[in-house]
This record gives sequence, structure tokens and C-alpha cells, in this order.
Amino acid sequence: MLSDIRIVLVETTHPGNIGGVARAMKNMGLSDLALVLPKVFPSEQATARASGADDLLAAARVVGSLEEAIADCQVVIGASARLRTIAWPELDPRTAAARIAGQPEGTRTAIVFGREHSGLTNEELERCHYLLHIASNPEFSSLNLACAVQIVAYELYLAAGRGAAGRPGAALADGEQMASFFRHLERTLHDVGFLHERRSSPSIMRRLRRIFNSAQIEAQEIHLLRGILTAAQHSAAGAGIRNAEEN
Repeated sequence: MLSDIRIVLVETTHPGNIGGVARAMKNMGLSDLALVLPKVFPSEQATARASGADDLLAAARVVGSLEEAIADCQVVIGASARLRTIAWPELDPRTAAARIAGQPEGTRTAIVFGREHSGLTNEELERCHYLLHIASNPEFSSLNLACAVQIVAYELYLAAGRGAAGRPGAALADGEQMASFFRHLERTLHDVGFLHERRSSPSIMRRLRRIFNSAQIEAQEIHLLRGILTAAQHSAAGAGIRNAEEN
């Protein structure tokens, strides 16, 4: 289970926090670290804070976008201290760990942590199936990045130790497949006339992303859905040709 979990840090400002995260991960048996546009990395400060978890830092992948970091992941969980205006499926660390432990074997899961001062943007959260929220003092709710990762990693370690082997089942669609599906869905909604200048496309697509992400769609189901979208596009194109001929 633990080998299928990736910790993703987005635009981390302080290299010491990256080292602290690597140490927290190694304490709890996690090893897959991805860094999205870190401000400073590699860094002696990161190595010092890692306190022996240098191997995790050496193996960390540095990528240019969140999409690249989660492209091969079937489940994406975004950690946020701020709850959002649009309701998102919300998990606490213990519930998230139990949910991950119960997934089909081999399901790759990314847990995404945002910037130290501003967290994840709404657009980044749209790439996530769930919002992970750590309960804390409402008057001082912002946790240090490494501390937040440590809390989540501890719950994952406990869940893995309880012997949850994961349920058998079909493979879920990964991040790249879902991103391609959402692009296809948006094009189709324009083609059939549902989205147009008078409709707020970003708002509608944000809600549709939430609906489909929460469904945890299987890879085979993505092919079915995209087939439906393609048929709808062909139907709309055919209707347009007939209308033009009649006129």
C-alpha cells in the first residue's frame, strides 16, 4: 500500500520544508516524492533537515506542473487548511488513510500539499477527487508543511499496518486519462450548444469535475464515456449539416 502513495509538494518556497517532508515520509515508510516547481532545490538546507532521508531527496522527481506529477495516479487527494465555497468531498487524515487502504490493489494515489502561505488554488483542487482537511485550532489553523505531511503519513502507516491488502477490482482511470476526458467533455458541451458565452464555462466545468472525480471512474468506463461524447459530437455535426442544407 505505502509504495503506491506519492506525496506531491506544489511550489514549496522553503527548501528546509522539503527536507522535513522527506524525513516525515521515511519515518512512516513512504518513498515516492514529487516536487512541482520548487523555488530552491536541491539545497543543503533540505539535506540537513532530511536528517538521513537523503535517498528520498535524491530520488524525488521535479516536474513542471501538477498535471505531470499526478498523470499516472488514479486517486488524487488535495490537502487544504481552507474549506472552499463549492462543497468538495472532504476527508480527515484517518478517513483518508482507511479509504486508501481499501482501494483496489495497485491503485496509485497522490496526496497533494500546496504552498506554505496560500495552499492549493481552486484550479489545482479541481484535479483532486477529495479534499483532505486536518482539524486544528480554528484561530490558528495553518500547520507547518512537514508537520501536516507527518500527520497524514502516520495515519497511512497505521492503516497499512492493520493488514488492509486492498480490495480486488478493475483499475481506476489515472490523472492523464481524467484530464483528457475533461478536455473532451468541455469540447463536446460546446459542440452541442450547452456551453456558450452566456454560460459560465469555468464554473460549470468545476462542478462537473467534482461530480466525475467523486465517482472514481474505472479506466474502462472512461472509454465508454468518451465514446458517448464522440457520438454526441457526430450527432451535433450531422444536425448542423442538415440545417445548412435546408437553409
